[in-house]
Amino acid sequence: MENQPTNPPDNNLVWAILCTVLCCLPLGIVAIIKSSNVNALWAQGNYEAAQKAADDAKKYSIWGAAITAILLVLYVLFIVVLGVGGAFAGY
Repeated sequence: MENQPTNPPDNNLVWAILCTVLCCLPLGIVAIIKSSNVNALWAQGNYEAAQKAADDAKKYSIWGAAITAILLVLYVLFIVVLGVGGAFAGY
């Protein structure tokens, strides 16, 4: 009998939900789908696929948060440039 892990990997469902609600809806939905598959795959004995699904859920959550952070920084820079440009437009 081979060594079977005893506990399933963390499915990262909390991060997937937070990504969906606060960050990036499309990537958050993909992360929720991946994280919801973790326990089912684990119960079927497909340990490698369960670990990959957990890793994918985490990856999509991080990507969604990173994309949102980048877009937020670009938006703030855009507003600052417009404000500075508008302030000097009358001179």
